[in-house]
Amino acid sequence: MNKDWKLSSWKNKPAKHLPIYKDEAALESVLKKISRYPPLVFAGEARNLEKQLAEVVNGRAFLLQGGDCAESFTEFNPNNIRDLFKVILQMSVVLTFGASCPVVKVGRIAGQFAKPRSQETEVKNDISLPSYKGDIINKIDFDENSRESNPQRLIQAYNQSAATLNLLRAFAQGGFANLKQIHQWNLNYVDEGQSKEKFEEMAKRINECLIFMEACGINDQNVRQMSETDFFTSHEALLLPFEEAMTRIDSTTGRWYDVSAHMLWVGDRTRQLDGAHVEFVRGISNPIGIKVGPTTNTDELVKIIDTINPNNTEGRMTLICRMGAEKISSKLPPLISSISKEGKKVVWACDPMHGNTIKASNGYKTRALTNIISEIEQFFNIHRAEGTYPGGIHIEMTGQDVTECIGGVQEIKESDLKSRYHTYCDPRLNASQSLELAFLMSEFLKEERIRIQQTSKI
Repeated sequence: MNKDWKLSSWKNKPAKHLPIYKDEAALESVLKKISRYPPLVFAGEARNLEKQLAEVVNGRAFLLQGGDCAESFTEFNPNNIRDLFKVILQMSVVLTFGASCPVVKVGRIAGQFAKPRSQETEVKNDISLPSYKGDIINKIDFDENSRESNPQRLIQAYNQSAATLNLLRAFAQGGFANLKQIHQWNLNYVDEGQSKEKFEEMAKRINECLIFMEACGINDQNVRQMSETDFFTSHEALLLPFEEAMTRIDSTTGRWYDVSAHMLWVGDRTRQLDGAHVEFVRGISNPIGIKVGPTTNTDELVKIIDTINPNNTEGRMTLICRMGAEKISSKLPPLISSISKEGKKVVWACDPMHGNTIKASNGYKTRALTNIISEIEQFFNIHRAEGTYPGGIHIEMTGQDVTECIGGVQEIKESDLKSRYHTYCDPRLNASQSLELAFLMSEFLKEERIRIQQTSKI
């Protein structure tokens, strides 16, 4: 434990992107209630995730982190949760089977409610109101009452997260994730395309393997990994008053854990070395991610890593790189080189979404799948050149049949965006695009696994 750290020490640091509540007494009352609520996750689960991420650090596993840009209260539905879980299962099987590599599955779910905004206010028809900052803070409706920060929404966010986690645990451990059920993971609307055909062919081959293994006495009754899976949750540690209320001392280790999620990350807008968000996460024992953008200062990043992970513990730190397809080739190599020379043990993950956001000619915010693929491919090539391991992917995605990102086998065009554009914030990949991406990544990862094997023989 950091002896100079206290649960509320972040309040002594400058804090960016925190909302202002008019009724501070009401906020404190809500936070006091939440601090007495049961944990959403358990410290032992967070430690298990850290162990699995340590395998990623050492090139023996791959991190798949994905989910909603921002969860909403109105879209809360068990079918939506199930379909996102299905897509992540499909992607993980594609990566595992195609590249012979274990996949660490982490969802942006059950807590991803708060969003930093580039502008504090939004103007429509000469009316200026506070920006929408996520359902945990205010409502997206454009009126004065909706845009006021409401502390009661923290309780609703907690309750929705608890219900979501309950369902996710049932899916992960109750038989839904059984490899025998692989054919049931397809989504109805993904009814054509090469990705679906590839997945069905892969499912047939997996079934053949399962039949052979069962004949040898290996089945889902005696091997847990065939019938269950580990599934972890994560969100941005943005709304610090809520995160503080959800942070407890683990009775078995005496260490602080934020029990709102297994993994927390600090965004590109809030990762200041002397800022409140870095101060908060340095004191908790959860695995921590840091978003790394094109403006990142290398020396400052090294200091941030030392601050959060002074013991250089494997699996503790994940660097989530969000450069953009046009900038990654010039911005990422110097960072990798410097961090490697310093001997920092980190997971290198690629966020190919945030640096590739564009505005379509019809005004919709979107992302082109070609740019997303380009950044991922460059990410792998850069690590190959640096002799380091490209350990993961971090994407905004959904199991819903949306038209928010252009391209892919569905050939979504700018003119299609208005058809099913449902996101509250940033555009997300749909299931078809996500699966298409998984097959491409499996090829990149397979090449990387071959390179590692050849290097180890030298």
